Amino acid sequence: MSETTYWERTDTFEEKLRLLESAWRKKDFQLARALTHSLRSTAIQAQMEEASPGLPDLPVALIEPVASLPEPWRQWARGWTYCRSLHLDDTLGLDRPPEPVELLVAVPLEQASSLAREIRIARVEEGLLQEIPCQVHGEVRRGTERLCRVLFLAGGRHHERQSFLIFHGNPDAELPVYPTDLETQGEGFALDIENDHYRASLSRQMGQLERMTIKREHGLELFAGGEGHGEPPGIDWAHDYAASGHFQKLRTTLWETCPDYEVVRGPVATLVRRWGFPHSPVHPVFSPSRLHVDVEYRFYAGLPWFHKSGTMTAVRDFEAPALRDDEWVFSGQSFTEILWMGPDGKLTTGPVDPALREQLWAVGFANPQSHDSFAALFLEHEADGMPELKHTGSPTLFYRWHGHVWSRYPLPVKQVPAGAVLRQKNAYVALDFTEEKGPRQLEELRHLLVNPLSLSVGDFPDHVVAKAPPGQLARPGEAGDSPIPKQALWEALRDCHDEQLYTAGVSVVDLGLVYDIRVRGGTVHLLMAMPHRGRPRLGYFTFGSGGNSQPVQQRLLKVPGVEKVLVEQTWEPGWNSNRLTEEGRRKLGMPG
Repeated sequence: MSETTYWERTDTFEEKLRLLESAWRKKDFQLARALTHSLRSTAIQAQMEEASPGLPDLPVALIEPVASLPEPWRQWARGWTYCRSLHLDDTLGLDRPPEPVELLVAVPLEQASSLAREIRIARVEEGLLQEIPCQVHGEVRRGTERLCRVLFLAGGRHHERQSFLIFHGNPDAELPVYPTDLETQGEGFALDIENDHYRASLSRQMGQLERMTIKREHGLELFAGGEGHGEPPGIDWAHDYAASGHFQKLRTTLWETCPDYEVVRGPVATLVRRWGFPHSPVHPVFSPSRLHVDVEYRFYAGLPWFHKSGTMTAVRDFEAPALRDDEWVFSGQSFTEILWMGPDGKLTTGPVDPALREQLWAVGFANPQSHDSFAALFLEHEADGMPELKHTGSPTLFYRWHGHVWSRYPLPVKQVPAGAVLRQKNAYVALDFTEEKGPRQLEELRHLLVNPLSLSVGDFPDHVVAKAPPGQLARPGEAGDSPIPKQALWEALRDCHDEQLYTAGVSVVDLGLVYDIRVRGGTVHLLMAMPHRGRPRLGYFTFGSGGNSQPVQQRLLKVPGVEKVLVEQTWEPGWNSNRLTEEGRRKLGMPG
C-alpha cells in the first residue's frame, strides 16, 4: 500500500490544526477541545515514528559474528549469533563502586526481532565470561535499524580496564529475569521504589517525590507536613517560577496529574520522566505556555543515591522575577548540621561562607549522632541563551520553625529570552554519616560521578586467554533446546488476527503484541500487550471474546506437544508502532 493510503485512514497534523482554527473562530469550544486531544495523539504517534534517539554508542559497523569468538566463549554463548565489545576505563586512579552506564545500541533490522528479549551483556574476567544484569528500554525502529538504550551497573579497581561483550540475535531468547534489590510497586507514575538503602514514594497526584525512608537503624522518614499550597506536600518542590510582578507562582506540583510522562521499570533502574507547563493556583484561568519543564528521576539497584535531571526551556520571551530548579523541604528536626560544598570540591559543615553562596556544588543536612544524612550533589548545571547560572541553595536548619530547607534560584536575569534552556543533573544521597568519614565519602562520590568511567568500543579484548565459563548464557529453551520449537509457536500465532482491523488480516505477531514466549515442558507461557488502554481486555485475543474467530489459546493448543497455554497481560512497556513487523507495517499501510 502507498503512503497516501495511510493518510486516507487518518488525518495529518496540519489538517487537524486547520480544523482547530476553524472551530476556534466559530467558538465551537467542545469541538476545539476534542481536536486538541486528537492533535496530541498525532504528536505522540509522530514522536514514536520520527524522534531521533541520537547517535549510537555501538553502531552496526562494529558487529562481529559469535562464530569468530574463541571456542570456549562461542560454546558458552550458544544460541546467539552476533556480538560487540566495549571497554570501560577508570581515569582517576580511584577504586570505583558500581555506577550506572547507559549505551545507545543499533542493530540491523534483520538481526533481531526484539532487543528487549535478545540483548545480553557479559563481563570478561580473567579469561572467563560472566553475565551481568542489564536493562533494555526505548526500543525504536529507524530506517533499516533497531535502536535501544541498554543500562547496566559497572564498578572496578583504580586504573582498571573492564571489558564486556554485548550479544544479540537469538530468536529463541526470552525476556531475562535478574534478581536485584530494586523493587517497584504501583502503576503509572504513582510508584513506591525501594532498594536496600531507601524507600521512595512518589505522589499519586503528580509523581513528585513525596516521602523517603532511609533504611538504616530506626528508618528515618523524610517528609513535608501540612497542606502544601493546596496541593499534596512533598520533600521535592522544584520546578516552579514566579510570574511577572510576582503576581503568582506557577508550579509543577500543582499538576492535577502529569500532563505527559514515561515510566521504565526494570531490575537495574526505575525511570520516571514527566513534562509539561507548570500550573497556576487557579488553573486554567491562567495557563501560560512559556516555560516547558522536563524532569526525570532515576532510582538504581544497590546504590544509596538516585539521579534527578531537569530541563527548562523558554518557549517565548517572558519575565521571571524568581525561578527555582531545586528545592527540598523536610519537616521535623531530624538533622543537626548543615552540609555544603564550594567550587573546590571540599565538603564543609556549618553555615555557608557568604562569599560562596552563588558557587555551591553540594548542599544537605546531617546528624552525626544518629548518622543520618541527606545531600544533593550538583553534577551538571548550565544554560544556553543566557548568562552563566548562579549555583545557589544555601541550606537552613529552621524553615518557619518546623524543619529544614534548601532552595536554588539559578537565574542571573529576570528577562528570559525565547529559546533559553536550563539544564541540570543532580544526585541525591543518603549515607551513613559520621564526622570522620562522611565529608570524605561525599567528596569522593561527587568526584566519581562528575568523572564517569570512560567508554571505548571496537577491538575485542586482547592478551586474554579465553577459558570455558561455567554453565552457559542461555536459559533452558533459549539455545534451540525448547521442548516445543518456538518457531512453530510464532508461526501458529500468525493465524491469530486482530479482527477489529476488518480487512487488514494482520496477526498479533505482526502487530507486536506478543512480548515473550516461554516453554516449560508442555506448558506455553505468553506475555502479551494490548494496543492501548481503551482496549484493556486481553481476553479478546486469548479466549476469542467479541467475535475474534481464532483465539490465541485455542490455536496454540493445536501445536504438537502443547498441553497448556498461560497468557499474562502487561502494560510495561506500553505498546507503540515501533513493535510492528515489516509485514505489519505493510498491512496497515504505514509509511516505510
